[in-house]
Amino acid sequence: MDIILYSNDPDEYLKHDSVIDYDYKSIIGLADMLFKKADCELDFIRKAYEFIRDNIKHSADINEDEITCAASEVLKAGHGICFAKSHLLAALLRCKSVPTGFCYQKLILDDETAPVLIYHGLNAVYIKDYKKWIRLDARGNKIGVNAQFSIETEQLAFPIRSELGEVDSFVVYPNPDKEVLRKLRTSKTRTELWENLPTELEYNKQS
Repeated sequence: MDIILYSNDPDEYLKHDSVIDYDYKSIIGLADMLFKKADCELDFIRKAYEFIRDNIKHSADINEDEITCAASEVLKAGHGICFAKSHLLAALLRCKSVPTGFCYQKLILDDETAPVLIYHGLNAVYIKDYKKWIRLDARGNKIGVNAQFSIETEQLAFPIRSELGEVDSFVVYPNPDKEVLRKLRTSKTRTELWENLPTELEYNKQS
């Protein structure tokens, strides 16, 4: 697996904005708490990842119709879909100067009820001790989904089934994709969003 950085400017993977809004007190407080409990930066990354994976629920898993997008919204609501959870994980890690980016995979939404290809969001994080980027998927585990923190052997939420048209991508973007954000911001409910999930990325249109 060869990680490809979209930007070679390391500061791009540390910045905050209206979506990765780690200047919020709630995010700063959570990052401080997790950091204090950690033995080192690597342990902090693991703790932050596992907190988002396990404690921030995936909206679909709990049948929640509210849409969250910005990191602070996700933390306040306690849930979000994959993209939203990746925004919160990025905010927590960047708050403590850990370079974090965004990755996307094209997956079948549901083999039986919705066999359509849509995008799925996850993160890539730079591990200074190992001088490498790793991908982490904080979507949230359930039956059939078992994503784990791993340095050597990647264990994400979903295997890529290329024979079904699913596509993996190892590009690490510094910002959430604009088309993904547009879908999140313009859909009134998750039910509405589920009928109009992103099938293309703005990043791909630029390349």
